[in-house]
Amino acid sequence: MARFDVYPNPDNDDRATVPYFLDVQNTFIEVETRVVIPLHAVSRFEGAVRNLNPELVVQGKRVVLNTVALGAVPSNELRRPVANLASHHPLIQEALDTLLGGY
Repeated sequence: MARFDVYPNPDNDDRATVPYFLDVQNTFIEVETRVVIPLHAVSRFEGAVRNLNPELVVQGKRVVLNTVALGAVPSNELRRPVANLASHHPLIQEALDTLLGGY
């Protein structure tokens, strides 16, 4: 599993609102869970905060990084990645720094 890989949401009931999870955990830390940020469908996300909720595109779909909903998901629930957002590392890191006070 690699940092910034994007995985389909394993919860079918929630997939319309949160189609993907973005893995933000260090690639070299292999434990039973991965730290992820939900990627919300733009049409189902209100109140985006500058620097905290950047908009990205995954598989042609506009999504919003819901940084404040950061959490852990069991690694075995994250199947094949559908994209990697490493090219957006500065934008994602800025959102994490805004949330965690590292700016």
